[in-house]
Amino acid sequence: MELVILGSAGGPQPHPGKAAPATAVVVDGDIHVIDCGNGVGRQIVSAGLELTDLRSVLVTHHHVDHNADLGALVHLAWTAARCEPVDVYGPAPLESMIKQYLELNEPDISHREGLGRPALAGVFRPHEVSGPGTVHEADGVRISAAVATHPPMPSFSYRVDAHGGSVVVSGDTARCDEVVELSRGAGVLVHEAYSPDHLAEFMAGSNTRIERLRQHFAQAHTSAEDAGRVAAEAGVRTLVLWHLIPWQLSDEEYAAQAARTFDGEIVVAHDLQRIPV
Repeated sequence: MELVILGSAGGPQPHPGKAAPATAVVVDGDIHVIDCGNGVGRQIVSAGLELTDLRSVLVTHHHVDHNADLGALVHLAWTAARCEPVDVYGPAPLESMIKQYLELNEPDISHREGLGRPALAGVFRPHEVSGPGTVHEADGVRISAAVATHPPMPSFSYRVDAHGGSVVVSGDTARCDEVVELSRGAGVLVHEAYSPDHLAEFMAGSNTRIERLRQHFAQAHTSAEDAGRVAAEAGVRTLVLWHLIPWQLSDEEYAAQAARTFDGEIVVAHDLQRIPV
């Protein structure tokens, strides 16, 4: 069981140094992708993984940096010769979104199906997540969800347990007890992190008012220091700071902020990083 960081930056804008939010948990060769920001298919192959090994895709919420390539990821796996169904999980309206994706891309899909590929619609196997609990259990892998705090949008965090190891990916969330409980005793917690003191410095060019942005982050995101608190309360072994905003801040600064509240192992996420579980 291995965690692969596919993309470590936060927010919708592409960056030269870090890809959009995405992670993969690899169990016995099967790839379970949690969040699928722009470019995730390329990041999977850049990590030395095979798109045909895609087993499931879990979307934490429907902000574009987390779901931009939801349809494209399964579509590209299909063009790479994936024929078996891929389980796709996420909050509503997941099913209608997939239907609309298939309609939007009908010209390409019908051409490739005409070359002899099986129907792409049969490779998508959607499951709408509406509350906490187990969402997937098969082949020794259990995936559980918890309700995250990310107003005004429904959002979930996910935990993958297999072979005695466990990984939790927070998605976007403010510090909340539900994520603490989901992470209880986990080996690795991948938690979003931002630096409150550096928002204005690095986001001056944003078309969002900085004070409104500060309010949103305080209500819907987690500082690196609070991510440390979550890890400490949950008793995890390793905290991975991920979905970094601003992405330009140094590893040392992010780790120092989290270390104020957590004395376990702290890893600042980088693209294509592999972390044993």
